[in-house]
Amino acid sequence: MKADLLIINAKELLTIAGSNSPRTGSEMNELNIINNGAIAVKDNIIIDVGSTKKLINKYDDPSKTIDATDKVVMPGFVDPHTHPVFKQTRENEFEMRIKGRSYVEISQSGGGIRSSIKGVHDTSENELYKLAEKRINNMIFNGTTTLEAKSGYGLSTESEIKMLKVIKKLNENLPIDIISTFLGAHEFPIEYKDNKEEYINILMNEMMPRIRELDLADYCDIFTEDHVYNIEQSRKILNRAKELGFKIRMHADEIKPIGGAELAAEVGAVSADHLGAASDEGIKAMRNKGVIAILLPGTIFSLGMKSYARARDMIEAGLAVALATDYNPGSCNCDSMQFIITLACLQMKMTPAEAIVASTINAAYSLGLGNEIGSFEIGNKADILIMDMPSYQYLPYHFGSNNVETVIKNGKIIR
Repeated sequence: MKADLLIINAKELLTIAGSNSPRTGSEMNELNIINNGAIAVKDNIIIDVGSTKKLINKYDDPSKTIDATDKVVMPGFVDPHTHPVFKQTRENEFEMRIKGRSYVEISQSGGGIRSSIKGVHDTSENELYKLAEKRINNMIFNGTTTLEAKSGYGLSTESEIKMLKVIKKLNENLPIDIISTFLGAHEFPIEYKDNKEEYINILMNEMMPRIRELDLADYCDIFTEDHVYNIEQSRKILNRAKELGFKIRMHADEIKPIGGAELAAEVGAVSADHLGAASDEGIKAMRNKGVIAILLPGTIFSLGMKSYARARDMIEAGLAVALATDYNPGSCNCDSMQFIITLACLQMKMTPAEAIVASTINAAYSLGLGNEIGSFEIGNKADILIMDMPSYQYLPYHFGSNNVETVIKNGKIIR
């Protein structure tokens, strides 16, 4: 039989094959490893997975063969929460936090998200594209083959559309898949800080309909937190988004337990993200409604906080857990899912296997792509990493450098 690509002799081939649903509980420890494994690709699709001996005999004349002796072969990383479109970085705030100022204090004094708005307003679509392209190429270098990208630094109809057009162009031009999310409810613009209902009206009746009309985003997100959008405001905005046909994501209960996790369950969100302060009731509600928890340990690390999400409690409660970088200019300027996996293991006590599952198949399901990517199943897209490491456990153990040797997207080598 003919294959376009055959990868052979993998010391460990992490198939992550399993049920057609997000992995929960003990399933999160099941990598379904094939020792001395091989994988065959044709027309950008996985056509076979098995032992090297079996596949070499079956595909005797592939167009290209890669020898992965002493390497780990695994699905590409899926990063389901990022903010890569912005002008300036905010390293000055990093130093301010070191000197004792909190994230909320910086935000309320005009820093934080609001400080990124002017940069987006004053920067052309073309320049924003070039800046984001460089950032995403760094993510690819670190093994990301699919990511979600949010707007949210525009906070006006014109600027939010500009950001979403940049994301659309990035998806069209770069070799990986980029899923677009509208995040107009990221903060209140300074001119509406004393008239929040007027901005909410603009969000619901001007921005959202226009973005749906232009088909610029499938998802709508919101920053539900005590100092930004409260529960009632969030419920109103999210229900309007659902009326317009958006699927729902949420920043929820990052800092205080205000009921964001419970609201995510109530409105049928696909995911609730951050969750550092989520209550037991919120965790149970999310589990019961099938909401995926996307945890962002890099943000807590960068903010110098200790309030990591309770991953162990979530997993033991049967909640599906995913991981993401939260790459952004302020609270987490991290483009490496590998480092996020290390933090998940060290700070949230996830096992290496759980963290890998959370960064591949569960992250894929949070983007509605679990039947296409995130595991090595026949018929899936051939999104593959060849890792220069002796075992999957080495991934979180060897941090601070890049373990990725080769990145393959849709059956094509892209790095």
